[in-house]
This record gives sequence, C-alpha cells and structure tokens, in this order.
Amino acid sequence: MTDVEVAARAARAAAAVLRELRSGNLAGRELGDAGDASAQEAILSVLRAERPDDVVFSEEAADDRRRLGADRVWIVDPLDGTREYGEPGRHDWAVHVALWTRDGLGASAVALPALEEVLLTEPAPALPPRGDGPVRIAVSRTRPPVEADAVAAALDGVLVPLGSAGYKTLAVVRGEADAYVHAGGMYQWDSAAPVAIAAAAGLTTCRLDGRSLVYNEPDPSLPDLVVCRPELRERVLAAVRAAR
Repeated sequence: MTDVEVAARAARAAAAVLRELRSGNLAGRELGDAGDASAQEAILSVLRAERPDDVVFSEEAADDRRRLGADRVWIVDPLDGTREYGEPGRHDWAVHVALWTRDGLGASAVALPALEEVLLTEPAPALPPRGDGPVRIAVSRTRPPVEADAVAAALDGVLVPLGSAGYKTLAVVRGEADAYVHAGGMYQWDSAAPVAIAAAAGLTTCRLDGRSLVYNEPDPSLPDLVVCRPELRERVLAAVRAAR
C-alpha cells in the first residue's frame, strides 16, 4: 500500500465513524467530543497497522516529541471543524491526514464526510477555471481577519464565511472560492493535509508575509495562511502587506 493509499484509508475510516455518530442521538458538545475521540482512534488504527514505525502528531493526542528527530511524521486532525460537525445540516468540516518527511509535506488526504468526498495529493485535483463575478475570499465564520477585508477591497471581492480551515482551503481547490486568507491563530494540523492538496493542485500556499509554510516545527502553532489561485498571488499578498 502506498503512502497516499494509507492516508486515504485513514481519512475514510474516520469519515465513516463521524457520519455514523452524527446520525445518532448525540448532539452539541457531546457529539463533538465523541467525534474527536472516535475519529482519532479510527486513524490510529490504520496507521498502526500500515505504518507502525512512523510518528503521529495529532490535535487529539499529547505532542510526541520524537517527531522532531523522525524522518516520517503523520500530521493529523481527526475532526477539523468540531463546531460545524455539531450543527445539523452543515457540511463544512473535514478530516485531515498528511505525511511529512524530510522533503516536506507529501502524501495526504482530506475527507469531506458530509459530502462523501476524499481529496488526495495523488492524483491531484484538477483546478476548475475561475468563473465570472467578484473574487471570492473564504474566511472564518466567527473571526474574519482585517487582512481578508483588505484583500476583498483591493480585488473588488466578496467574503465567503465558511467553517473549518480544511474546508476553506478545499473550497479554493474545488472552485467554491478563489482565495482563503487567515490570521489570528492556527496549528500545524489545521492546515497540513489541505495545504498539501492545494499545492498539488497548483494553488499558491504561504504565510501572510509570503514565506513558505513549514511543518513539523517544535512549536505546534502555525498562525496564518494564504491559499489562492496562482494568478491572484501578487494582488492578494500586496493587499495583505498594505493592511499590516
């Protein structure tokens, strides 16, 4: 089994568990807690079986510092968008499974369980052409950053509030949005797998200041992110610079 097949199997296993839980009697915080724990165990079960010597770096577990000396680290968010998962009818939540090696991010999968979709780094998604209309900037439902407002103003665009970080990133991959601008706090597991897929699809992925996104760093925090269509890169980053 290839690494991307392992990532896909782990993401699908978590997605199945999350869909089953969501169709039951749990709700709210209780549903979110059960989803986090069950999806974590589903992913670990696959990784233990298929890649037992690799280190796992997950939101739902203590930070295993062996990862800093390891050659292979799975960066995992078993349920990205716990709030949206707990809201009936919402589909903007995700499961993230990414493999980091000394060469950087590699084989990755993101499941969108409510849509019954799994996107992979290989084969990479085909980026759809941008349609007519204003530039669409995906932002947090609850904390849209001032930088996103600046990008919308500079590009004559509109803000599109969405749920989880993974879903917002894949909204650009899937053609629902043209850019995603985030500031104000995020962790490596929030973006690793979706960023790997976005990069494989040919999108720009970087920090707000244009620096590269670096993973498996000692500090789990990776607080800001830009994902956009490549033809928008310079205009988006110029607007962010002006806002800061």
